[in-house]
Formats: sequence, C-alpha cells, structure tokens
Amino acid sequence: MFEIQGLLSLALSVVLFGVKAFALIDCVARKPAQFVDASQVSRNGWLVILGLAVLAHLVMWNPLGILNLLGTVAALVYLAQLRGSHAY
Repeated sequence: MFEIQGLLSLALSVVLFGVKAFALIDCVARKPAQFVDASQVSRNGWLVILGLAVLAHLVMWNPLGILNLLGTVAALVYLAQLRGSHAY
C-alpha cells in the first residue's frame, strides 16, 4: 500500500515539476513586450516567481507542500494568462 502511495506521490511531483519548468522556459523564451498586454506582472516578475517555484520544488520534492502548491498555482496562472492569450 505504501509503495503505491509513494509511486503516486513521485508521479505527481514529476508532473507538477514539469509544469513549473515548462512555464519558466516559456517565460524565458518570451519577449518583454508580450507581457504588456497579456499580464499585469512584468516578465522579470514572472521570472522571479517561476524561478523560485522551480527552486522550491527541487529543494522540497513533496508535491503537496505549501510552497510547491503555491508554485504550481503561480505556474498555472502564468500559463493561463500568457499561453492562453495567444500573445506570440
């Protein structure tokens, strides 16, 4: 039973880390001008937020820790605002 729980926790952690890493890579690849219309947060602000989210996930691998959950929410908000706005 604990093996299944451990595997599910690991899988969830890997998926959530992937979401955060994808958001950070997307943020690095975007031009600063694309943030003006699509988001209230500047590119540098998102880089700091997403960088800290990835770093926190690397330090504390628990997917249900409060910092990891906040980082996941931040990454999802970023993706919804900038990827969803078709700001390319």
